[in-house]
Amino acid sequence: MGDMSKIRNIVILTGAGVSAESGIDTFRGANDGRGGLWEEHRVEDVATPEAYAADPGLVLRFYDMRRASIQTKQPNAAHLALARLEAEWAGSGRGAILIVTQNVDDLHERGGAKRVLHMHGEHLSAWCGACDGRMEWTGPLIDRPPCPLCGARALRPDIVWFGEMPYRMEEIYAALREADLFVSIGTSGAVYPAAGFVRHAREMGARTLELNLEASQGSAWFHESRLGAATELVPEWVEEVLAGDEAGG
Repeated sequence: MGDMSKIRNIVILTGAGVSAESGIDTFRGANDGRGGLWEEHRVEDVATPEAYAADPGLVLRFYDMRRASIQTKQPNAAHLALARLEAEWAGSGRGAILIVTQNVDDLHERGGAKRVLHMHGEHLSAWCGACDGRMEWTGPLIDRPPCPLCGARALRPDIVWFGEMPYRMEEIYAALREADLFVSIGTSGAVYPAAGFVRHAREMGARTLELNLEASQGSAWFHESRLGAATELVPEWVEEVLAGDEAGG
């Protein structure tokens, strides 16, 4: 990884590969025999504003299933290692760590991470189409429960669907501008705008590192790529960073 003595601010992008080993199905796996199907529907066909307008019951049922499922899963060694890194890095006074995740589960938070930005929304959150309020939500939406804030029966999953703008992009780009190190973990490098973060970080002078199960579409943009399972690579890298920090401190 090279000299860490000049590294202060770290931005970590995480994707489906971080949560896959916790048993969270991405509905994307080429080897799952379903090819991204759910009840004979392509996932893209139940994850768009158009699908929700055409058949809200179908979409709500899909997300109710996903919301219930993630609450049965547990953080894995990668989530725990990143939370440890965040805590010890903050305690050292060196700088800040921001975890930007494409995942809509809460495993980073349950693993102990504090600074997590969900650019694609969260399963355990509902968004009211009437008052624009957002609230923690762990139960089903299929029965059209009233919004706790305004009473309207207009709640939808607080998820960024295909064709919608990811959340908090200004904050992400501001963090990338200040980053000394950008790390991408478990993401394909195929979905924009996240796929462009490595280029942006590099242009701003950051070191760049990829930890992924296999080479991604953006691997060539990283200074270094390490291939393997997240539960092995991430704890090893965190140990390396913290050992280097102690040696340098």
